[in-house]
Amino acid sequence: MARSPRAAALRTWLAETWPLVQATAAATVAWVIAVRVGGHDAPFFAPIAAVVALNFGRGERGRNALRLVFGVCIGIVFGELTVVVLGGGWDSLALATFVALVVAQALGANRLMRVQAAAGAILTIAAADGGAGVNRLIDALIGAGVALVFTQVLFPPEPLALVRRAERAALATMAEGLRLTAEAIERGAYDEELHAGLIRCMSGVREHLAEVGRAGPAGARVAGHSLIWHYRRPAVRRTTEEAAQVQLLGASCLMLLRTAASADLRGQAGLAQAVRELAGAIADLSADLGSRPVRQRAVDRAFTVARRAGEAPVPHMEREAVAAGVRFLCLDIMVFAGAAPSEAFAVFQQGGAGMPRVAAPPEDFHQPGLPSPAAVFRRLSRRRRRH
Repeated sequence: MARSPRAAALRTWLAETWPLVQATAAATVAWVIAVRVGGHDAPFFAPIAAVVALNFGRGERGRNALRLVFGVCIGIVFGELTVVVLGGGWDSLALATFVALVVAQALGANRLMRVQAAAGAILTIAAADGGAGVNRLIDALIGAGVALVFTQVLFPPEPLALVRRAERAALATMAEGLRLTAEAIERGAYDEELHAGLIRCMSGVREHLAEVGRAGPAGARVAGHSLIWHYRRPAVRRTTEEAAQVQLLGASCLMLLRTAASADLRGQAGLAQAVRELAGAIADLSADLGSRPVRQRAVDRAFTVARRAGEAPVPHMEREAVAAGVRFLCLDIMVFAGAAPSEAFAVFQQGGAGMPRVAAPPEDFHQPGLPSPAAVFRRLSRRRRRH
């Protein structure tokens, strides 16, 4: 157990470093191609284009590589035309930059593409030394092409991992916020450090929920465009639906955190224990979301807390608001963990049904990386039988 934090830190460092290694390799390959194949003396546009195109979140790099090459090409074209007509100088730089920005905006380019158009024009004028040519445009195309090969063929991100990583981060931050809330309720008096921690957690939950919202479509794009991960499309569709439930769970968590942060909850030890139980359930889900026993334990804990919350009236208005937030969170935990919504809602009804049961996660929930040869053989065999 003592080594697990270091192992987690090492995994995080490796995950963050791997894209940097890819960008470095892509820049080097683009330079070599431009020099050896294109015969260019100083092809700085090629490595720059490759690095910029890969400097985005996984799942977005291929699309942004196309945006990059579009914007850069606009800038280079108008920079070269300005050099042909006016030569170099500050006036040429100003004119080429302005025209590139206007044209990019007129063509519906977003901010990234407009910035790349301006950068392309500026670098073209600065490096032209009064002479025009097509080498810079070719270099930009080489760099973007190398980036596309890296993102779509050699190192496309695993689409399910995009969503799972975002979900785990969001769930872990929710659990930490609930733990701090339980601690604040137990202390009773206002604690500046705890309050600041709650504010940070609320901000973190919102950021991670936004990342979950981006990860779902990004994973779908990767599965739809990548040759390697094309078979993931059904699983990615399921994770996109699951991501929507994460958003609901996050909204309930934020409501509870916000209400508890400003309520007078002194003497509510039972409420603190309920919040701590829910924090533990969400923390378990973040650690092993693909385990049916973990999902069932989360449902069991939420069920027990929900029943207690329904049986214990809270006469104070602020405390009743927190208790209502606890009940909403219990409901969303049960549904997110895999309980049928009808069974989860029945928990809050008079004489409601018993403990909701969860089904086992899909078979492909855990598949990390490329499919095994046996899985590929089974898939091909089923396809032959259908045809």
